[in-house]
Amino acid sequence: MSKHNDKLALVMAMARILVVDDDPKITSLLKRGLAYEGFSVDVATDGFEALDVARETNPDLVILDVMMPGLDGVEVCRRMRATSDVPIIMLTARDEIPDRVQGLEAGADDYLVKPFAFDELLARIKAMLRRRRADTPVLRYADLELDTGTREARRGNRPITLTTKEYELLALMLRHPRQVLTRETILEQVWGYDFGGDSNVLDVYIGYLRQKLEADGEKRLIHTVRGAGYVLKE
Repeated sequence: MSKHNDKLALVMAMARILVVDDDPKITSLLKRGLAYEGFSVDVATDGFEALDVARETNPDLVILDVMMPGLDGVEVCRRMRATSDVPIIMLTARDEIPDRVQGLEAGADDYLVKPFAFDELLARIKAMLRRRRADTPVLRYADLELDTGTREARRGNRPITLTTKEYELLALMLRHPRQVLTRETILEQVWGYDFGGDSNVLDVYIGYLRQKLEADGEKRLIHTVRGAGYVLKE
C-alpha cells in the first residue's frame, strides 16, 4: 500500500460514526465491523438516545435505522437536519420507493435496504466521508475559522498568520473538534506516516498555535489531555 493510501486510511479511521438501530444484532455487527476498520463507533438504540448522543459526540457520519419504536428514523433525520449537515445513511427493511423518498426528503444522504452487505455499506461510508472532506473548504469551531482554500485563519475578526505546519496542525484539529487526538495520530498526519523525528516538536507547535490563537486574551481552545494527546474544545 502506498503512503498516500496509508494516510487516506488513517484519515478515514479517525472518523466517528454513530450507529442507530434497535436491533442488537445489527448494532453489534456494525460496531465490531466498523471498529475493525479503525472507525470510532458510538451506538444508540432509539431515536431520543440518538439525538442525545449526536449532540454529545458530534459524529462525522450517522447510520440510521428507519423502523424504531417511539421516535422513528425519519423524524430523527429531520431533527438532526435542523441543526447539522452530518452525512446520514438510512437503513430500512422496506424497499418501496415511497419509503425511500420519504427518508431522502427528510434529509438523508443515502439509503440502504436490509439485509445489506457490510462491504457495500463500508464503501458508501468511505465515499461519503471523502466527498464531505472535499466539500468543506471553511472549517469552523467556536469563534475560530480556517479557510482551507486560502489557508487564512481568523479568531473572531482577528486574522492569524500561520506557517505550513501550524496550518496543517490546526486543520487536523478543526476537522475533529471535541475528539481527543493522540500524539501518534497527530505526528503521522502532520509530520508524516513514517515520522521518526523528535516527538517534542508537537509540543512546540501546540505552543506556537496557542500563542497565536490567544494573542488577544481569547479563551483557550486547544487543551492537553494528559497521557493521551490534545483536543479542540471550548
